[in-house]
Amino acid sequence: MAEQWIEIGALTRRSGVAASALRYYEAEGLISGARSASGRRRFPRGVLRRVAFIRVAQSLGLSLTQIRAALATLPGERTPTQADWSRLSRAWQPLLDERIAALMRLRDQLNSCIGCGCLSLRNCALYNPTDSAARFGAGPRYLLGDPPPQPPTPVSKAQSKPVRKTLRRG
Repeated sequence: MAEQWIEIGALTRRSGVAASALRYYEAEGLISGARSASGRRRFPRGVLRRVAFIRVAQSLGLSLTQIRAALATLPGERTPTQADWSRLSRAWQPLLDERIAALMRLRDQLNSCIGCGCLSLRNCALYNPTDSAARFGAGPRYLLGDPPPQPPTPVSKAQSKPVRKTLRRG
């Protein structure tokens, strides 16, 4: 059976991706096409799946380098099957789990100190004195998963009174 081809304009309409982006994907080796006898750009119909995959992967925050590496594991001589896509997506689950955990930390700690010294000068003296988060590396260390120090426990007035020892004379 001869391979079905789709011209770039039809691929643009069907995929929702601009022709310039499709040409960029092709230049980056993410998809491949050919020219017709009349010189028009066309792609194998199976490229629709690859373009959909690229869009989903980008929406998940994956880089083109990561996407290219993943697509390189797919068969070039045939349209990838459901099993091919499942294998590929399983490989990304640890990365996605890590990103989900980071997003949950961001959601849960968004109003607290993030370990970079920029949110609150009043609180940073408690949570990040002398920029102690810097020892973990660059960026918002506490949102990236490094444990913030526990703020000092407030001392009650009863505990703060000086203790006087009475000496017995005898």
